Amino acid sequence: MISGNERVVRPRLADAKFFFDQDRKKPLESRVLGLAKVVYHNKLGTQGERVQRVCAIARAIGQQLGGDALAQQADQAALLAKADLLTDMVGEFPELQGIMGRYYALHDGLPQEIAEAIEDHYKPRFAGDELPRSTTSITVALADKLETLIGMFKINEISTGDKDPFALRRHALGVLRICMEHGLRFSLEKLVDDSSNAWDNAQAVADNKKWSDRVQKGITEQRPNLAPFHESISAQKEKALQSLLGFMRDRFAVMLRDQGFSANEVDAVLSVDSLVVADAPKRLAAVRAFAVLPEAESLAAANKRVGNILKKAEEAMEAKVDGKQLKEPAEIALNEALSSVKPEADKLFENGDYTASLQALAVLKAPVDDFFDNVMVNVEDPALRANRLALLSQLHATMNRVADLSKLAG
Repeated sequence: MISGNERVVRPRLADAKFFFDQDRKKPLESRVLGLAKVVYHNKLGTQGERVQRVCAIARAIGQQLGGDALAQQADQAALLAKADLLTDMVGEFPELQGIMGRYYALHDGLPQEIAEAIEDHYKPRFAGDELPRSTTSITVALADKLETLIGMFKINEISTGDKDPFALRRHALGVLRICMEHGLRFSLEKLVDDSSNAWDNAQAVADNKKWSDRVQKGITEQRPNLAPFHESISAQKEKALQSLLGFMRDRFAVMLRDQGFSANEVDAVLSVDSLVVADAPKRLAAVRAFAVLPEAESLAAANKRVGNILKKAEEAMEAKVDGKQLKEPAEIALNEALSSVKPEADKLFENGDYTASLQALAVLKAPVDDFFDNVMVNVEDPALRANRLALLSQLHATMNRVADLSKLAG
């Protein structure tokens, strides 16, 4: 058996050595232009165009994470990240893509961080896989996954049922894991929106180049008028973005539930606008600690009631409560309690102590209950009604900074 295995392995190792030696005769960067001849997707162009989109997204993310220096380094790594697809070694052993890119980058004398980013941009490749190591690796990995997600949602190639040919679920979970476990201060909405804008800008540059090439070759004479389509394209873009955000929130919810949090707890946290992904575990822990307080059930029910009242209100709520318009003892007491608690809860929230911020709200139970027992909100007097709605609006905003507590109501 040993002898037989050796006869099989030795030629394969000899082939690998030959490919490795041949590949190193050309620098990795020289292969980048060849990606323009490799089809990525018939609706999304070539691997060359894809690389330009990944570079644009990497620059945008890098700028936010580390300024110009990181943006420039991430751009260089992203440009080279797919170049090893055109090497003989990866052609023969596709499972080595990224890994060989790192070796060839080091052979070319590129910095260690650039080489690692070329390998790491595929990570995490499966559930439980290790994450990208350096900030440059993180930036390029996020850019690569977001480019795929944004592109596929733009052309409506969305995962359905058990079918996920482009591994969109894996890409989404990879983005979420990287953001959460590396503590990146990105909200999901901003990350997707900024990446989508970078995607569009890069694609526009590619489209203009294609048009210029066609003009130079005499294939076309006049550029078509695209103005009538701009509004339609904008609407499609917004629809694709909302669909992608919904998809990623669903993946996030599944991931958090798999970590042992209840559906209500997860729903409460993910309902917060502009949620920073990295904050989710701390917020969930705060919600769980709040839920065991004696006041929690009553406050959650009151929060739900306040939300329903505000949704039905036809007039716009004032930003501030007019103390002179407060007539009933219960509304005066609630305003005083809220004015006392809000600064403390807000300070704790800003310091990241979400558990203490929620627990500080427990003292509002009695004045809130008294308010709903003794005060009519929708009275005939428009000024009085507006003032009471303003009070409830402030209460609602204060209670829902960490999580939407109404989701905890039975």
